[in-house]
Amino acid sequence: MTTQHSAEPTQQQPASAAIPRVALVGVHGFGERHLANLTRLEAAGALQLVAVADPLPPQAGTLAESVAVFPDLNALLAARPGADVVILATPIQTHAPLAVAALSAGMDVYVEKPPVASQAQFEQVLTAARENGRLVQVGFQSLGSHALPAIRGQVAAGEIGTVLGISATGQWLRTKSYFKRSRWAGKRSLDGTDVVDGVATNALAHAVATGLSLAGAHALADLASVETDLYRANDTESDDTSVLRVRTAGGDTLLCALTLCAPEQQDPTVTVHGTLGDITLFYTRDEVVITTADGERRETYGRTDLLENLLNARATGTPLLSALHDTGAFTAVLEAIRTSPAPAPIDPASISWEGDGDDAHPVVQGISDLIGRAIKAQATFAELGVAWARALPPVRTLAVEGRPVADYQDGSHIRAVSSPRPYLHPVRTLGGTVVTDHMPLDHVWHLGVGVALQDVDGVNFWGGRTYTREAGQYIWRPDHGSITATASQQTDDSGGQKGRLQETLEWNGPDGSPVLVEERTWAWSAVAPSIWRLSLDFALSPAGDKPVSLGSPGSNGRFEGGYGGFFWRLPACGEAAVWTQAGSGESKTHGSVTRWLAWSGRFDGGPATLVFVAPEGCTDPWFVRVEGYPGVGQSLAWDSPVLARRGNPVQRHITVFVADGILATADVEALINQQGDPS
Repeated sequence: MTTQHSAEPTQQQPASAAIPRVALVGVHGFGERHLANLTRLEAAGALQLVAVADPLPPQAGTLAESVAVFPDLNALLAARPGADVVILATPIQTHAPLAVAALSAGMDVYVEKPPVASQAQFEQVLTAARENGRLVQVGFQSLGSHALPAIRGQVAAGEIGTVLGISATGQWLRTKSYFKRSRWAGKRSLDGTDVVDGVATNALAHAVATGLSLAGAHALADLASVETDLYRANDTESDDTSVLRVRTAGGDTLLCALTLCAPEQQDPTVTVHGTLGDITLFYTRDEVVITTADGERRETYGRTDLLENLLNARATGTPLLSALHDTGAFTAVLEAIRTSPAPAPIDPASISWEGDGDDAHPVVQGISDLIGRAIKAQATFAELGVAWARALPPVRTLAVEGRPVADYQDGSHIRAVSSPRPYLHPVRTLGGTVVTDHMPLDHVWHLGVGVALQDVDGVNFWGGRTYTREAGQYIWRPDHGSITATASQQTDDSGGQKGRLQETLEWNGPDGSPVLVEERTWAWSAVAPSIWRLSLDFALSPAGDKPVSLGSPGSNGRFEGGYGGFFWRLPACGEAAVWTQAGSGESKTHGSVTRWLAWSGRFDGGPATLVFVAPEGCTDPWFVRVEGYPGVGQSLAWDSPVLARRGNPVQRHITVFVADGILATADVEALINQQGDPS
């Protein structure tokens, strides 16, 4: 993780030792906090409050008689009250023009967050600061936390191993009255002027800014890309429930998952995730929680007031903790939000309202779990396939009789440590019931239906931690590969009864070098009014001349952990039953070698049954999970590796019948007999 700070392009020379004179523009709302802080600092002899400006003057007795009161900044500047520093606690859309005016008048500026409403405004203010040799501090108070350098030091010392990613989460609730507090609240623009209010740019902007700081992203050049996934439950223009994925120039990923529609208010956090543990900052209270295999440790830190920091910078040249230049990365995020399509409304069926009148607030159902999945998978709501999120078009669709039964995903959105690879999801019955899951919270590297192996000559093509014989446990290693298609051809018969997808895939190691070449064929066809058939054939060959070992946790010493090869991750279902002709339940089916295995249950869309059929003579054991999570695989390397040799590939075949309703053993056997040998 990059830890160095960007420097202010031009640093003002230390000013005189005279007590700085301060003016405050905007005395209501957050301006009241500034007034309280100014009173504290004035009592300490650190400054003198000489003027305030607001269309609605403060109540009588609030200010000393020596403080001049003006209706706006223009009137204040015209009166020349001799202010050295101006604080701007005004609506977002006024920040840039007011800052430029104050800078041009020779004042240093403290501007509330967000500092501007566009990238163009950022450049205008930055130029004004440079041309006038003035300072601009941005009110991201969390950047004054002493926890930030401490966390950087802990990461640099290797306390949590290698950084896997950084996340920022915020789960707040806001009532209808919150969006009625001003004309600009909840607006993307107002009277043709950019506002860019929203959960990430205003309400929980500190989460984004703090996450960027810990990711080493300060200036615009520190970012490689910003992706937005914006939604709203409220009747507003701006987003209130969103995911942002930021990739830095240094290779880190910051995933921000934020909502104002939580069931209850929670303290927002920024977490650095590592291979040996996590460091979480509760930035509103400057508390750090370090979690490793050795346990949990909590530490609380102090914070430098940003106005005091600005005054010290004027007097001694001390670097600003939240300089405008160092909010370039945040402004790039704001600009991505500003230029994104309007936030999509969340389906009212997925929203429950609590409270009455202006005190009512929306709750997006299941939002806490969804944020957890997004953070762990470094995925957007759309990529998770959330019902109310924008639908991502699949690369391909498998259809039977005109009904889509499976979407083909190429895996390009999957995070690197989940071993990106092609897969099918969602897979549906002919009645539309979804019988696959992907990126579930328990194992975010489980991806629908596909082929994956955890040990291919030491490369992990499964995702997540790797089980090694040396460690005797799962550990994080930089060993994740990826699988990409280099050629493909899909054919569908004219009647829509069946189809075939033939692919050539390349299995590449962490450095991009090819390890395996796979020939894969998916085939699908109608069987009965409520049943269709999916078959998979794959052949794995070395990419070079040397044999390649194909292994699993089981072949590396993990008892009955022989997963790898074909794998089908199911969604949660009620009344789950799994059985073979030899027995039922996980204990009887896991590790068994039988011709077929059936799974039935009541899924979200209705009852369904999956029948997995192996070729005659197949000796690969079934891998079955029911209690921990629902999944079925056909183990390619149960307790010992197999070798793929040049000219002698490792080949496997499996057929799955996907049926609406609950089938009994007699139904399963009749189905297999009627269809003949699926191979």
